[in-house]
Amino acid sequence: CPTTGLKVHLPAERLIKANAVVAVVAILIGGLAALAVLLTRWPAVHLLPADWFYRLLTAHALDMLVVWIIFFEIAGLYFGGAILLNSRLAAPKVGWLAFLLMVIGAGIVNAIVLMGGADVTFTSYPPLKAHPAYYLGIILFAVGTLVAVILFFATLVIAKKEKTYNGSLPIVTFGLMCAAMIAVLTLLHGAAIYIPTFLWSLGLLPSIDPALYRLIFWAFGHPSQQINVAAMVSVWYLLATLTTGAKPLNEKLCRTAFILYVLFINVANEHHLLVDPVLSTAHKIFNTGYVMHLAVLASMIHAFAVPAMTEVALRNKGYSKGLFEWLKKAPWGEPGFSAMMLSLFIFGFVGGITGVTFGTEQISIIRHNTWAITGHFHGTVVGGTTLAFMGLTYYVIPLIFRRENMFPQIAKIQPYFFGIGVFIMANAMMFAGGYGVP
Repeated sequence: CPTTGLKVHLPAERLIKANAVVAVVAILIGGLAALAVLLTRWPAVHLLPADWFYRLLTAHALDMLVVWIIFFEIAGLYFGGAILLNSRLAAPKVGWLAFLLMVIGAGIVNAIVLMGGADVTFTSYPPLKAHPAYYLGIILFAVGTLVAVILFFATLVIAKKEKTYNGSLPIVTFGLMCAAMIAVLTLLHGAAIYIPTFLWSLGLLPSIDPALYRLIFWAFGHPSQQINVAAMVSVWYLLATLTTGAKPLNEKLCRTAFILYVLFINVANEHHLLVDPVLSTAHKIFNTGYVMHLAVLASMIHAFAVPAMTEVALRNKGYSKGLFEWLKKAPWGEPGFSAMMLSLFIFGFVGGITGVTFGTEQISIIRHNTWAITGHFHGTVVGGTTLAFMGLTYYVIPLIFRRENMFPQIAKIQPYFFGIGVFIMANAMMFAGGYGVP
């Protein structure tokens, strides 16, 4: 790479391109579905009839929450595992097998949803039943993802064995490794619930217990967003370095925060069950009052560490007058920087704080099944993860695709349009949810 001086393994580059392109196609499809859903919820327009509303709502959730983000994360794993470590990819053919499984799975799911075979929304709680091919598509996608994650771990082993880097793993690769660890646990839970549900849809099992389904489904559904959190924070560190030359002030502390994610962040999925009678009150209080906050501590460490390292880097460049000259003179016209800072702010103040409050037992019963929950995860997954990944894309194109970004003036303002839009929308959803709007 003429820009970074890193060795780029050509098969890894090709896999990064393929996964990144499919990711962007998925966000386009999911975005169009979102527009249709929005214009239906808007009473003055009311675009779609009920069946198509739920059809496109299902497609929107799957393409945005799962397909777009996971394809982009797999591209990120190959980047962090092979390119950042100057290493070769362990088994490129296995990478293409994973890619093929993911594309086929996502294609089947979208086809079945649009054909009306799965008007069940993202959660697909029994007794709602979709066409068997819907569950098969999700299983294929999950298996492909698991294969890609294992390939990433194999690449780390090769890099270590062949000594392609000095010292410990770079902080970005370390964070991506933690995201991959969370992914393995997440995908195993997905298999544990979707395989029996697939057999039920075929008529081979008489029934699926709804309470058991909810418990195991959310051990897949929520931790899949915790993969995003770990990957998003890794991208924050990368963008801070690429845009300002910043380095973590205390790498041990940052790495410890990532480990706290691995150990405790998956526990947060139980906030979807706080209004269910299955779990005891004592269990719910312990889970939401103690364990969850160890994951929150990790996010708080990152939320201080990234701006701090950015401030120090900019002060070292001479922007040291007063408290905030460094912030005023920061490269706000650089889309990678603005996307990172907006992502950090929206994730922390809109998504993170609401996640902590909505995830407590006393407040959950007031907020759950209202539009406030939708506002919360648009603050985390959209305002946080998606915006951070958009910022990284402005570097992936010149570094991996070796192309100049077209329309640079539009690129400068794009993160602001997206970030401010999400900020307004997510807050409006939570405000409406406060009045009980379902």
